[in-house]
Amino acid sequence: MTARAGEPFDTGRAVSDIEAALSVPLPDSGPAADEGEPGTGEWRSTRGEGFLLLPLWESEALTGVYGRAWNDAEARAQAHLAALVAELDRRWGPHRTVTMGPALLRRPGVEPFRTLVAKDCNGDLALWGPVPAPDGRLAAVSLNQSDGDAPLILTALVMDRPLPDVTVL
Repeated sequence: MTARAGEPFDTGRAVSDIEAALSVPLPDSGPAADEGEPGTGEWRSTRGEGFLLLPLWESEALTGVYGRAWNDAEARAQAHLAALVAELDRRWGPHRTVTMGPALLRRPGVEPFRTLVAKDCNGDLALWGPVPAPDGRLAAVSLNQSDGDAPLILTALVMDRPLPDVTVL
């Protein structure tokens, strides 16, 4: 569960969350560390060497959801991602796509890929950057799911350095 569980998706809030994340300090070195919601411990963000990963939205759990209901839930999540990508394209220009399969195979132990895998955030990244922010940062969003019954999670990744050895489309 994330700190976003139960919240409705709002494109404006998601953009605000990403813009706020662009200005927070990022660690220069050290291991990735999760930050939980006070009181519940639900995942709020992960900071690591040059990056911040955070949930923007979480669907309902898909336990016992099949057929048309499953397709509808997936279509809603894809629509949320598309709306967010369209708004960020409008603000920052066209995004590039990082296909995570090849990127993870080439650099599985390198941050931020290590953390993306650990958090089951293996969805392709829509990537912008450098964006108008301190230090010419990069920003990316993706839609993820750890397994068939788990919620779909829309995440943002903010970095102060380029992704290592990846091909962007």
